[in-house]
Amino acid sequence: MFELQDLYQEIILDHSKRPRNFRCPDVANRQAAGHNPLCGDRVTVYLEVEDGVVADVGFEGSGCAISTASASVMTELVKGKSEAEARAMFARFHDLVTGEEDSADEMDKMNAFAGVRQFPMRVKCATLCWHTLAAALDGGDMVSTE
Repeated sequence: MFELQDLYQEIILDHSKRPRNFRCPDVANRQAAGHNPLCGDRVTVYLEVEDGVVADVGFEGSGCAISTASASVMTELVKGKSEAEARAMFARFHDLVTGEEDSADEMDKMNAFAGVRQFPMRVKCATLCWHTLAAALDGGDMVSTE
């Protein structure tokens, strides 16, 4: 079990230090901004949605390691997925970090964030980008964790 926790910690550290898709895609046709006023995390999620599929996704902003890593992993997971699949991933992720679900699919990068449930204040850090993704899919422009 300890080795698995080490692996998950490595995933979070790697994605926080070298976030994937930290950019605005060339043809973003949807976007939303998110803010966690308690800790100051800010994120903007950019989507290129074509025929109901997330063709490209990126994010910009600043935040803690959990917030940045979560956004980075999220972009990798939702790219190429339908809007419905992306929404379902958000629901699974939310259930995972709030303790409603024990784990995502075996070896899913989402599992790296399961430990966040032990720190309720960090759940908002981990889910900020996902709420922002949902707002972008809905055509919204701003979300807050408060």
